[in-house]
Amino acid sequence: MKKVNGTLMKQLFLIIGIVFVIIFVSLGVILPRMLIPFAERNIYSQLSEPLKFIDKDYENDSLNSEVAYIYIIDNKVIRSDNAESLLGTKKINDIAKYTKKEKCGKFVYKDRTYYYYKMVHGDSTKIALTNDSYIIKTKEDILAAVLPIVLASFLAIGLVLIIWSSIIVIKIETLKEKVDHIEDPDYNHKLKFKSNDEITSLEHAIEDMRIYLKNNEKYRNQIYQNTSHDFKTPLTVIKSYIEAVEDGVEDEKTALKVIKEQTDKLDDKVHSLLYLNKLDYLKDSKIEIVPVDMEKIVEDEVNKFKWKRKDVKFIVESDHKSKYVGTVENWETIIDNLLNNFMRYAKSKIKITMKSNKLILYNDGDNIDNDLLDGIFTPFRKGVKGQFGLGLSIVKKTLIMMKYDITIKNEREGVSFIITRN
Repeated sequence: MKKVNGTLMKQLFLIIGIVFVIIFVSLGVILPRMLIPFAERNIYSQLSEPLKFIDKDYENDSLNSEVAYIYIIDNKVIRSDNAESLLGTKKINDIAKYTKKEKCGKFVYKDRTYYYYKMVHGDSTKIALTNDSYIIKTKEDILAAVLPIVLASFLAIGLVLIIWSSIIVIKIETLKEKVDHIEDPDYNHKLKFKSNDEITSLEHAIEDMRIYLKNNEKYRNQIYQNTSHDFKTPLTVIKSYIEAVEDGVEDEKTALKVIKEQTDKLDDKVHSLLYLNKLDYLKDSKIEIVPVDMEKIVEDEVNKFKWKRKDVKFIVESDHKSKYVGTVENWETIIDNLLNNFMRYAKSKIKITMKSNKLILYNDGDNIDNDLLDGIFTPFRKGVKGQFGLGLSIVKKTLIMMKYDITIKNEREGVSFIITRN
C-alpha cells in the first residue's frame, strides 16, 4: 500500500500559503485601489473650502504647504509661494492649462499625479492644487493600520487550522491502522474517538464492517461445516450399502432402494444450496414483478404434496379478490419449501388462507420454542427436533426479493407462517 504520511499536512500548508497570498494581494493592492475614489473626494473637499475665503493677496502662513493656489484675473497669474516647489516647475501657465475643462479633477504632469479644484467668478479664476502625497499616505496608513491586525488574525487562524488538521491526520492514521488490522483478532479494536463528527461515524462504520466480516466468516465456516455434515451422511449411507452388497450381506434390490432415497436427498440438498447461492448473487438485482395467480399456484402445490402423507388434511380458503405479485417460479419455491417443512411437523391438518392480500400457511404441529424463532431463517440453524437445513432461509430471501415479509406466530394449537407485502 502506498504511503501517504504527511500528504494532508503538506496540502494544508499549501492552502495556507495560497490564502496568505490572496489576503496580501487583497490588502496590499485591491483594497487601496478601492479606497482611492473616497480619498480623492476628500482631497477635492479640502481643496475647495479654502478657495471660498482667499483673495489675490496670499499670506503664506495661513496656507497649507501641501496645497498651491493660483489666482488668475485679467489674464494675470498670481500664485502662492509654494506653487513652484509643490508643482516642480516655474511654468505655472503650463499647469493652468490642465485645469480649463472641468471644475475639479486630476492630471499627470512629469510622471506625477496632481489634483485641482477651480472656482470661477466673472473674469477671475481661483485654483487650488496638490500632488498625490495624500493618496500615497492614505495607502500607507491603511496598510499600517489593517495589515498587522489581519496578519495576526491570519496567523492565529493558521495555527488553529494546523492543530485541527494534526488531530484529523492522527485520526485518519488510526483508522488506516484499524483497517490494516481489520482481520487481526489480536489487535485492539476498541473504539477510540469520543467526539461526535464524521470521522467518528466512519470509525463506527469500520467497526460495524469488521463485526460483519467476522460474523460472516463465522457464518461461512458454519455453512461449510454443516454442508459437509449434511452431504456426508447420505454419502456414508450410500457407501455402506454398496459395501454391504459387495460383501453379500445385503441384497441389491434393497440396497438400490436405499441408495436412490439417499441420492434424492443429496440432490435436494445440492439444489437448495445452489439456489441459496443464486439468491445471494441476485439479491441486489431487480427482478420482474408481475401479478400471479396465487390460487392456481397453491392448488398445484397441494396436489403435489397431499399424497406424501395421507393422514394430513389440506384446507384451502380464499376471498378470491386478494392480489399477489412476483414470479410463479419464486412462489412455487416458497410454498414448496414451507409445505415440505410442514410435512415433518403437521399432526393432521395443513391450512392455506388467501385473504386481505395475505398468504397464511398453518399446520397443527407443536409450537416453536421462542429461543428458536429469532434465528429460524438462518441457513443450517438448528431448529425444531434438532433439524437444520436451508428451506426456511430460501423462503425468507426469496420473499425479500419480491418485497414481501414473513412472520411466524405460535397459535393455541399449531404454528402459522404469515406472508405480507412490505
